[in-house]
Amino acid sequence: MYNPSRRNKNIGTKHQGYGQDNKLTIASPYGNLKSFYEKLTDYQKETRIINNHEFIFVVEKNRENSIHPCSVNDIQRIIEQIPTEDYGELKFIILRQPKRKEEILSPVWGRLIYSYDFEDEYYPAIILDAIDTKKQLLWPKKQTIEDQQEFERLKADGHIFTETKRNFIAELIPETARNTQLYRTLPHEFGHYVHYLDIVERPGYNNNDDDIDYDAQEKRMDFYFRLSKSEKEKFAHTYADKFKNKLIGEQKIPFEPTDVGIIKNN
Repeated sequence: MYNPSRRNKNIGTKHQGYGQDNKLTIASPYGNLKSFYEKLTDYQKETRIINNHEFIFVVEKNRENSIHPCSVNDIQRIIEQIPTEDYGELKFIILRQPKRKEEILSPVWGRLIYSYDFEDEYYPAIILDAIDTKKQLLWPKKQTIEDQQEFERLKADGHIFTETKRNFIAELIPETARNTQLYRTLPHEFGHYVHYLDIVERPGYNNNDDDIDYDAQEKRMDFYFRLSKSEKEKFAHTYADKFKNKLIGEQKIPFEPTDVGIIKNN
């Protein structure tokens, strides 16, 4: 088994996490390698075995007017459909309550963290942020090609935008936010991880850690993190689109929500 802290030299750097349209840059205090999204407070956790793979779900308590659109049960149903070879060493699924400052600077639906520090364990993690139902989703009128594509995806998720002088505005409704996070963001972040596995981990995979060429692995890691954001996003979007279309074709999604934001004991 790989040592995640050994193979991830990007802990504490701007490369540690990578999320869908993630522009958030909140610095950690000097000398503290723990990133802002690793500083959880007042949370519940639960271990679930999905296709013989251990995942730890961590649900952070919401503040007033905020909710987690997806439940643990919802997320498990989607992960059950993802190929097991794409799980890799991914272990943590974090339903996080972002701080108000983070929401103001750059709200995100979710992000992938290549090495996440949770209770002194380091493993890859997918984070899904809670939404504030009193806030609105703003989208600029001046859009890049990537912005236009994401705008169309959001509308396909069910978000209804109205046009103002400067922006397009949609209410943050739990049902449509769930569509975005559960059917797109979650597989999108898995797509980022699969991209990482394909370039960094799988070429040098060996059951015996002693045979791993760490120098070669670090070179592959450097190559991966030098890839442009657009190239990484293209891979993740393609992965998520194929996955979503497959489940739609098999009539496995959409499905009714269950126990939003609450951990249920099995």
